[in-house]
Amino acid sequence: MFTGISITRLFKPIRKVNPRNIVLFLAILGPGIITANVDNDAGGITTYSLAGAHFGYTLLWTMIPTTIALVVIQEMCARMGAVTGKGLSDLIRESFGVKVTFYVMIALFFTNMGNSVSEFAGIAASLEIFGISRYVSVPVSAILVWLLVVKGSYKVVEKVFLVACMVYIAYPIAAFMAGPKWDVVLKATVVPTFKADSSYLIMMIGLVGTTIAPWMQFYQQSAVVEKGITIDQYSFSRLDVIVGCIMAIVVAFFIVVACASSIHMQGLKIETATDAALALQPLVGKHASTLFAFGLFNASLFAACILPLSTSFYICEGMGWESGIDKDFRTAPQFFWLFTIIIVLSALTILMPDVPLITIMFISQVINGAVLPFVLIFMLLLVNNRHLMGSHVNGPVFNLIAWGTVIGMIALTLMMLADLLAPGILGRLFVL
Repeated sequence: MFTGISITRLFKPIRKVNPRNIVLFLAILGPGIITANVDNDAGGITTYSLAGAHFGYTLLWTMIPTTIALVVIQEMCARMGAVTGKGLSDLIRESFGVKVTFYVMIALFFTNMGNSVSEFAGIAASLEIFGISRYVSVPVSAILVWLLVVKGSYKVVEKVFLVACMVYIAYPIAAFMAGPKWDVVLKATVVPTFKADSSYLIMMIGLVGTTIAPWMQFYQQSAVVEKGITIDQYSFSRLDVIVGCIMAIVVAFFIVVACASSIHMQGLKIETATDAALALQPLVGKHASTLFAFGLFNASLFAACILPLSTSFYICEGMGWESGIDKDFRTAPQFFWLFTIIIVLSALTILMPDVPLITIMFISQVINGAVLPFVLIFMLLLVNNRHLMGSHVNGPVFNLIAWGTVIGMIALTLMMLADLLAPGILGRLFVL
């Protein structure tokens, strides 16, 4: 009898813990952890820093539902990759046609260009704290990113990315150094708090929105396919997804705690993650400030690799071109030229004087918000297609959670866009 993927199977991915299963898990490890953690990029760290600095602990409760939403969405992508052996762009093209795929790819390209520019802005800002000019840090970082992906193999690149994930431990350390009141933190984590003002609501939407981005679904599925993970190995890949999502949220949690316990308590206001790193120094100490700034650099450099890479993956898949890190310019020219062009344009943008970075980020955020609901709907239609997925479609309970997540994301996205287009409207509506 058909039952599909159930919620029980999601959270019990491996029945036995033994040396063989541990070795298999370590072999499969990568796509889930890398995808989830890279979303803690310059924009994400800025959002979490502002949430803690401006609103203290009051937004910590959003971390629990956000974790559930992230796990549900990323698990579906990984499962589709393991079952079909195809990327998400491939499946969208085959199921919905070239025209639909083309418009989705165009929207995602411009969104990711804006995001890639912000990553190089994060590199420049974080290293300027250590006295390194952006005219040195940005070109050198761009060259390193390019060489890693173009000259490296998938195994080498994945190992470098996994090491980068480990550097995020800087934020939990910085949080503990800030000396938070853990009983207050725990209560704020499990007891929801609401404020009827637009700034609070927009920050709440931002916390959720910065955690689930369209590029993540495409990269996750492409990475599963490129690594050759099949449905027989999928129990371990599912665990990889769950561990990665939890790691990403834990890092976000500690960034909020670090800024809430120090900057917010002092009544200071900040505008960027760089401001947060500088503000921590007189409040908590030089070491905490250094850790925070180094974490920002690592996250920005990490994302500066992944975002252009994910863009190249999904555009090439969508257009039917060859793609993959293990290929080269001769066998996959479009893939590597796209990657190169995005890196060069993003780095050059940061080096130009008087570039309207705020405008670029604003436009990419609007496009991101407009594209995300469509991507999520495409995913759910595909993952419930029995011709594609067979017995691995969603089960009833899992579908309920998944569609609930999609509806919630659509509602949050529309709220975000409404406030961007008409500032203050959310606060007025909620007060009424």
